[in-house]
Amino acid sequence: MKKTTKTILTLTAVIGTAITIGFWDSQKSTVEASSHREAPLIANDPLADNTDLYVFRSPDDTNKVTILANYVPLELPQGGPNYYSFGENIRYEIHIKNDASTTGDDITYRFTFTKVNQDSTTFFNIRLGQQNLKTMYMAEKSIHGGPFSTIVTNGIVPPPNIGPRSISGAAGLNVPSYNTLITGAITSATGGGGETIYCGPADDPFFVDLGGIFDLGHTRAGGTGVNTPVDGLKHKNIHSIAIKVPISSLQKNGMGVGSATSILDANYVIGVWASASRQATQVLSTTGGNSTNSGTWIQVSRIGMPLTNEAVIPIGAKDRWNARTPYNEDTTMDNYFCNPELALYMDTSQFGNAVPAFSALRVQSASQTVLGNVDFRNTKQGLYVLHGNAALNGTALDPTIFGNYLLRPHRPRSVDLLPIFQTGVPNLAPYQLATGKTDGNPLSAGKPFVNNFLPTFGDMLRLNMAVPVTPRNDPKFSSLGLIKAAVLGLTDPAYNTNNNLQMIPNMDGFPNGRRLEDDVTRIELQAVGGVVLAAVGLWYDDRNIGSTPLTPNLLGVLGYTTGVEANDTTFKVNFPYVQTPWEGYANHNKK
Repeated sequence: MKKTTKTILTLTAVIGTAITIGFWDSQKSTVEASSHREAPLIANDPLADNTDLYVFRSPDDTNKVTILANYVPLELPQGGPNYYSFGENIRYEIHIKNDASTTGDDITYRFTFTKVNQDSTTFFNIRLGQQNLKTMYMAEKSIHGGPFSTIVTNGIVPPPNIGPRSISGAAGLNVPSYNTLITGAITSATGGGGETIYCGPADDPFFVDLGGIFDLGHTRAGGTGVNTPVDGLKHKNIHSIAIKVPISSLQKNGMGVGSATSILDANYVIGVWASASRQATQVLSTTGGNSTNSGTWIQVSRIGMPLTNEAVIPIGAKDRWNARTPYNEDTTMDNYFCNPELALYMDTSQFGNAVPAFSALRVQSASQTVLGNVDFRNTKQGLYVLHGNAALNGTALDPTIFGNYLLRPHRPRSVDLLPIFQTGVPNLAPYQLATGKTDGNPLSAGKPFVNNFLPTFGDMLRLNMAVPVTPRNDPKFSSLGLIKAAVLGLTDPAYNTNNNLQMIPNMDGFPNGRRLEDDVTRIELQAVGGVVLAAVGLWYDDRNIGSTPLTPNLLGVLGYTTGVEANDTTFKVNFPYVQTPWEGYANHNKK
């Protein structure tokens, strides 16, 4: 994709009765976007703003995978009279990669929305069974870059959850409940793919202490008063595109999960990302009529892994990052993963004392191994000190396999954070649990616990669909996702007596996909603090070879919390799983 930017933001020309107010130059520029207002340009275009992406095996329908692409950040439920919705003249797309040998998307879903005023004589959004800005959609599907075919025509988008008189009252829509509208909007696609689709408003399932995390990362666990942690998305809504798809429709050879050779079968890995696009030119009418749109469709928003553009990419590169796709990433940005800014606040030789909330997160500077001590602080050598060592042969760090990508001088986190975000993690040493490894040798074989490697080098949320679902009522289910699976694999006698492959609870959690319950903020901060390195045997500095790895440093990282560890409401047990959107009338006093 060519770099693009919105180059004209003010009135530029009068053409008849219309004024050209904006234009996207596909030859010269960079456009922006992604989650929760995290980059400059997309903050001015909320209807096209991706907020979050979730991909997980459906807990109640385990032969299927659910994809949730959410848009329109920070919706105030009582935000009338013009309530939030999907935008017209926007292409919302969900992109799926299942075969690294092909070019571009292997499956693309496209959604376009239209609106109509059923009663333009009232200022109310809903009155006497009629809706203003009543929204419908068309869903299309493309396979391997081929032509799009329509799989849903005139799909229904429920109206905003305004209040009881608008929804259930005789002067409103007069339906039994808002959930009646949600149920009526769930539809089955045509075309043989077996998709179930919902498009509409929902509770925002993301949870984070926005006020703390963006004050130099000073999260407020255990605080009181102004230091009380607050979910900044509490009682806020988003608009969700939810698709439940049979695994056989997503797997590259059309095979169901029953054909998988193991629970880490590499043939069942998919990568998913979502985007929004607008046409290059918009012209507004001087008489207040509808705008007209024309020209090339330009991507203005994208998301794959959560928090990439918010907490990894620096502000000067955010618009440029969002102009790209996973198929043409700017490789100069790899350094933001290899030397992450947040790690500076987890290093006492840098700015570690400036953010007390990160005091438990300390990146390894002298991790003891039989191959020597390793320093993973920013700009240090990390495992590159082993470059050329025969001990790398046969591992993922072997230069004849992936070593030249994963081992880079003065880019220490190229060995853990870069693959987590950009390639997925293969089931090869050193990316196996320390369980079963020779003590002090992270390169020896250990207990497998992840394989979501898909060597398309770009930002996607990757899921191995063969990994079984952890039931939500399992006592070992955890919002810490794959980190909790690692802890269980290292410490629980049910899993740590050998290095055989077995299903460990939460192997289906982030960053192997992303479940609604997963606390991705906490997981990613712990990962920056080196917890993934520790899991594979690169223990913290206060552990000597031969002693217990459960040192104060490791326990401190595992015990770290932001103070906001769960959504402010429950999730539904059935599709679309996201909860009913908050009601405007009942939400007036919520904080």
